Amino acid sequence: MAVNLNPVDNYLHGSWEALGNGAPMLVALAQLCSERWVRGQPGSVDLSSLCGEAQAILFAARGRGIVEIKAVNSAFDAAARLLAVYVELDDEHTIAFRDSKNPEVTVRFLDGFRELCEKGLMLHHIYRDFSLAPSAIELARTIDREQVQDLLDKATEFGLHD
Repeated sequence: MAVNLNPVDNYLHGSWEALGNGAPMLVALAQLCSERWVRGQPGSVDLSSLCGEAQAILFAARGRGIVEIKAVNSAFDAAARLLAVYVELDDEHTIAFRDSKNPEVTVRFLDGFRELCEKGLMLHHIYRDFSLAPSAIELARTIDREQVQDLLDKATEFGLHD
């Protein structure tokens, strides 16, 4: 008697594809955002309660408010493939908070983003797309560049045509 493994193969293939696109982490971050959104913000967030990386993300996103969490799954080096925080500065420039030579930088910024989600400062929209919540936009505008310049220096900027 032959066993049909096709449904299992399809399930495993789909799961592998989802893992390769960072779905479990994206789902977890989206869930943090949606839980805060549904329950509402219990009060304002004090800037001093946020880690430096979270503040740098807010500062970078203060203009356009768009943040993506994505990976470069075609990179040769494993550290270069890690999920990272990308912030759209304007419609032609994006910065990535990632460092393939020092993966700790990438992970710290990802954790800073998690903190923003947990505190209700980010909204999840679709797939890897997030935005600042209204309260985050106001908070981001109170941050002085000097406070976060050292962390902003760790980001890589990309132009539309790079």
